[in-house]
Amino acid sequence: MRRRKRSNINQRVMTGVIAMALVVLTIAFLFLSMVSCSDNQQTFHVEGAITGAADSTLTLEAMALDSIHTLQSTKLDAEGHFAFDVATDTASNPEFYRLSIGQHRINFAVDSTETITVQADMQQMSSNYDIDGNTDSRKMKTIAQLAIQLQMQITAIGRDASLTDYQRYQRADALVEQYKQTLKTDYILADPSSAAAYYALFQTISGQMLFDPVNNRDDVRYFSAVATQWNELYPGTPRTTNLVNIALRGHQNTRQPRPLEIQLDSTKVRQTGIIDFGFPDLRGRERRLSDYPDNVVLLDFTAYSLRGSQERNLELRELYNRYHARGLEIYQVSLDANEHYWRTVSESLPWVCVYCAEGVANDMVQLYQVQQLPSYFIIGRGSELKLRGEQVTNLKQAIEAEL
Repeated sequence: MRRRKRSNINQRVMTGVIAMALVVLTIAFLFLSMVSCSDNQQTFHVEGAITGAADSTLTLEAMALDSIHTLQSTKLDAEGHFAFDVATDTASNPEFYRLSIGQHRINFAVDSTETITVQADMQQMSSNYDIDGNTDSRKMKTIAQLAIQLQMQITAIGRDASLTDYQRYQRADALVEQYKQTLKTDYILADPSSAAAYYALFQTISGQMLFDPVNNRDDVRYFSAVATQWNELYPGTPRTTNLVNIALRGHQNTRQPRPLEIQLDSTKVRQTGIIDFGFPDLRGRERRLSDYPDNVVLLDFTAYSLRGSQERNLELRELYNRYHARGLEIYQVSLDANEHYWRTVSESLPWVCVYCAEGVANDMVQLYQVQQLPSYFIIGRGSELKLRGEQVTNLKQAIEAEL
């Protein structure tokens, strides 16, 4: 009898020990899982001071592929001190961020859990600032400063009345090529795996991408160099996949270049009034063509990847600067296949830029009988369709006639 009781006691003790061991193992497993997950989810720190910005709101934004995301913001005190802590996936590729106060911006990159320190004065925030934390962010600063300097030189050339239009174009083109060559040698080829090399590829001047990875065979080479390195270091990440796709498309286009032509049924076209539609802008907000009844609207169907797009947008910028105050609005519909390409270019353009994801297959494109890209229309006040581009011999005169 005593042996049976003692045996039952031993069994209960053993059962308790096993249960306790299972609890300990479960806790240990959960702890290890949390540690494992936190290996990839770390935080980086951004701190510093923006002087001359008391009571201004400083915003930290993520420059994602799909859009610009606001992460955090803070109201600056008299000394302009700020500090942000942001979660990041250290197993991914380097990511890009910016600090913004209105139109004043500082771009930087993060590839680990580093601390980024920024010192600047708000009036010169975009061009003259100190940044510490990683080499790529300092290189991005130099790239941005060179771009601002180039833009100032181009503006000065445009205002020089002693030059002919051809001389202005020649001088501006030479400066742009010089800047482009600097990016190629000092930032892209020097280290194609770096965040600075990626950043250099997507630089814009006067609202246009410096590199044309779709139609320019030489530019495709530099996109391919960075895409190859990123694919080795960060395979499968969204930025790498997008970069590889751009390079592949560029190789295909430069091997077999061909103009974009669209054949449409003319019976689908309405001859009077406007056909209203809406597409999302850079912030994802729907912008409708009918939103501007009090303006003369230049409706422009285009693709930024087309050859000559940069030069054409410079001409549109001149028109916009001259006539916008008098009531001109440009509503530009991008039919680019690559949305990131559109976002990069359109961010610097002052007019209404929207994106049509369906491209040339969209019903609205067909209803407007777009036969080729670019194609444009002049819409008078009161939203009345006036002229197609084919009917216009002098665009400035046609716009002035409606204003």
